[in-house]
Amino acid sequence: MNSRIVLRQLTKLTPLRAIPQMNRLAQRNIMTKSQDSWTHRLNAQRMSSLLGRQQVRTMFIQTEQTPNDDSLKFIPGVPVLGSGSAEFLDVRSSMKSPLAKQLFQIEGIAGVFFGPDFITISKDATGEWQLMKPEIYAAIMDHFASGQPIVYDDQDLATSDTTILPDDPEEVQMIKELLDTRIRPSIQEDGGDIEYCGFENGIVKLKLKGSCRGCDSATVTLKNGIENMLMHYIPEVQEIG
Repeated sequence: MNSRIVLRQLTKLTPLRAIPQMNRLAQRNIMTKSQDSWTHRLNAQRMSSLLGRQQVRTMFIQTEQTPNDDSLKFIPGVPVLGSGSAEFLDVRSSMKSPLAKQLFQIEGIAGVFFGPDFITISKDATGEWQLMKPEIYAAIMDHFASGQPIVYDDQDLATSDTTILPDDPEEVQMIKELLDTRIRPSIQEDGGDIEYCGFENGIVKLKLKGSCRGCDSATVTLKNGIENMLMHYIPEVQEIG
């Protein structure tokens, strides 16, 4: 009789012992699902970061011919300087820019010019674009993927030479306005730029940059087109120097 009672009690206790086991199993399942979810999130973040890097690494860079056969205009599809311009004509000056420094390591590079949204590369007479282009593309893509600035110090950027100052005479104000609104945009389309250096004794002093530097057709444009325009609108202008 007593043994039957004990068996009945044991039968009643067995389900009670199974409950904690089920709870532990459920807990393990929950922990496993939580770990799997966390792993998936980490993998997703890593994949997203990798895809982001690949997107920059495979950025589409357009090239455009310029009037100067020794200069090419590279358009990365992202802002370069945003505004203003900067030019580097040797290895020493390129130390101020990580991208210019990297580009000057390519054999045949003679000049690097940064515009608002483009990069103009000039080569020496012995350089061949067919051999240089792949290295130039790689240098530009690597730079934008790195997140480094175009120049180390923003103060190294050329200040706007066409900013109208309070003490500028009326003719100087008109010269700067014409250069900024009518002349500079068309020159930048050819991968170059023009810098205002002063006005004295009827002579407007200008400096060509980028692809326009050393280009014979640009010099003709400077003398004929720009000079005629400035003389037409501003009687005080006699010539361009």
